[in-house]
Amino acid sequence: MIEINNIAKSFQDKEVLKGISGTFDKGKCNLIIGSSGTGKSVLLKNIVGLIKPDQGSVLYDGRDFTHAGKEMQTEIRREIGMLFQGSALFDSKNVEQNVMFPLDVLTKMSKEEKIERVNFCLKRVGLENVNSKMPSEISGGMKKRVGIARAIVNKPNYLFCDEPNSGLDPQTSMVIDELINEITKEYDITTVVVTHDMNSVIEIGEKVMFLYKGNKLWEGTNEDITDSGVSELDDFVFANRMMKKFR
Repeated sequence: MIEINNIAKSFQDKEVLKGISGTFDKGKCNLIIGSSGTGKSVLLKNIVGLIKPDQGSVLYDGRDFTHAGKEMQTEIRREIGMLFQGSALFDSKNVEQNVMFPLDVLTKMSKEEKIERVNFCLKRVGLENVNSKMPSEISGGMKKRVGIARAIVNKPNYLFCDEPNSGLDPQTSMVIDELINEITKEYDITTVVVTHDMNSVIEIGEKVMFLYKGNKLWEGTNEDITDSGVSELDDFVFANRMMKKFR
């Protein structure tokens, strides 16, 4: 479980996060949703330590990551897997080298052990025999799967996904959502997904945090999100014509 307590962050005179608190549960897909510019990605960066909050703390299974020493922070970072927006694959490395990268940096595994682990993860995301292909030779959906394989190759306890469906068609997006959900359940990890995709919310939003102008306005599940009683969330959920029919 990940716990965030009163996270606040400003850039110069712009207050981006205004005291956000909440928990992200183990074995669940925890979603952070909201319109563009609401602070979703900034909150994610605070949680994983790319940005230090102006106030508040982030706890990983009771360990205070925000105020920990370098050794403890390094230990926690080894337990984190990250799927970046756009996959962020290295253009100069092939698929195998991209997935192997965390093992090269974080472990002392032998070459044979690394290859075995890479092949296992690629098979798990439905990509076999693509080891030698370059990122430019595979589709957007395949790149996302490679990114997921890289995120789980080091057997993380915590998985973070930043807009995993950006740039994908609806059918491929559903495949990626299902894969993230399956991996979360299979390995019993704490998964946090930042998204503005309502399809993802409906499909995998077991626990959903809604941000609006730097504030957390609502928290609940995909089952009760359409009856939240929060006008700003209703405007977000029922933004398109099809969803308005269910309002």
